[in-house]
This record gives sequence, C-alpha cells and structure tokens, in this order.
Amino acid sequence: MLPATFKLCAGISYRHLRNMTGLRRTAAVALSHELEKLALVGPGPSRWINQVRRRSSLLSSRLDEKPYNEVEMSYIKQGEEALKKSMSILGEQDGWKVEIVAENGDKVLSKVLPDIGKVFKLEAVVEKPLDNVYGELVDNMEKMGEWNPNVKEVKILQKIGKDTVITHEKAAETPGNIVGARDFVSVRCSKRRGSTCILAGMSTRFGGMPEQKGYVRAENGPTCMVLHPVLEDPSKTKLTWLLSIDLKGWLPKSIINQVLSQTQVDFAKHLRNRVAMSTASLSLC
Repeated sequence: MLPATFKLCAGISYRHLRNMTGLRRTAAVALSHELEKLALVGPGPSRWINQVRRRSSLLSSRLDEKPYNEVEMSYIKQGEEALKKSMSILGEQDGWKVEIVAENGDKVLSKVLPDIGKVFKLEAVVEKPLDNVYGELVDNMEKMGEWNPNVKEVKILQKIGKDTVITHEKAAETPGNIVGARDFVSVRCSKRRGSTCILAGMSTRFGGMPEQKGYVRAENGPTCMVLHPVLEDPSKTKLTWLLSIDLKGWLPKSIINQVLSQTQVDFAKHLRNRVAMSTASLSLC
C-alpha cells in the first residue's frame, strides 16, 4: 500500500493536480496512515518516519487553512506596512524633542517628519510582566473603554487570520469639548519577535463602517506600541508608543500638540491601573 501512497503524493507535484485541494488532502491523510502502520510494525527507521509524519501533519493543517481573498490580503499588507514604517521611525534616534517628563519617569517626545507631520513617542515602564500588558492591549482590546476615559469604545469589525484585525474606535471629547468626538477605522496587526511584541496600525477604509453622525472621522498612522521586558527586571514591561494622528477639523496646532502628548501620559497611568486590578483579581481566584 505504501508505494501506491507515495505515487499519490508524487502525483500532486504536477501543477494541474496541485490545485485540487481534495486530492492534496487525501494524499496527506493516506501518507499519515501508512506511516502510523510502519511505526507499529517494530524496529526500523523511526527517525525519518517521525520526520515525514510531522511534515505530513503540517501539510494537512495547512490544507485546512482558509485562503485569504484579495480584500483580506490588502488589509494584511496595510498592517505590515504600518509596522514597517513605525519601526523605521522608532529606529531613528536623532531629532526627538522632549514634550513632557512626568514625575514617575514617563516621557513623551516628538519630532516632525516630512511626509507624515508631527509624531509623538511615549516611553514608559509598566510594573507588570509583558503577558499581562499584552493581554489588555490585544486580547481584551474591546474592553479598553472600561478603563481608559479617553476612549468610548473599541469594536473589532473583522478578524483576518491570527495577526490582523479591522477596528472601529470612538474617542471621547476632551474636557470643555475643546476637541469634539472623533472616531477611527483602523487596520491593526500584532507580531511577536522573541520577547518583543509589536502592535501596529493605521487608518483604513471599511465598507461596513461609514462615517458616523456626531463624529469627525479622523485618521491615524502609522502608529505602533512596542512591548518588551525590562532588561534589569523582566517582571516589568517597557512600553514605547508611537502616535501619529490627524484629528481633522479646524484646530490650532498648539492645542493638538498639548492634547496628544497629554493623552499618552494619561494612557500610561490608566493602563497601569488596569493591569494592577486585573492581576489582583486573578490572584484572588
């Protein structure tokens, strides 16, 4: 039976057969069954059998993955482009100007970029492990309105694979309604590179979320948050947040600069409170 199975697997190497998903799945399953039989027979070349079995299993899992359509691929590419641009901006260490230095050491810097305008960078340390911070920012992002007064709502409109989502965010008005209600439609992608997590995003268009009454549709990006353990104390997390926003409307630049930099400082404070409460709740369970 095994020679016939290998012929079936070899047959799908031809271009006109490779596109036949059912045939490819049949070949992968058949090969896996034959390898199981060989493994039960007794002593033999178990190492290569195990290697082929693992590759066979991987092939089967990949065949079950849902392929992305053209629109979904465009969103994935937008998210990756936002990540690439954001990391390029953060990689440039020169030209940053200090906007705010808080008593606890949180710092907001800014610089003006030719094609983007003014961007802001928050540097802060959260006294909790990376997984706790990541969980609030990614896994529980729709709950952000519960703990961040500057956000009314975050809603996931569509998930694309493991790393990409389309979101709709409603920002709260500033005190005194100096800056009225804004909303954003964004594509976001999250990546883990070793002990570092990167959450990047930018504005996008989504047919299911037209402009909303009572809100000015603002634009953001490229923007990203970078998380990694503090070298001296891995139980703490270094947060770097690159913020680039066009609030639209007729607003003096001085007000915009003040609002955005203060928003970042406030965000760090609210995030600390949230993570502290979440971990305290878990310890009581």
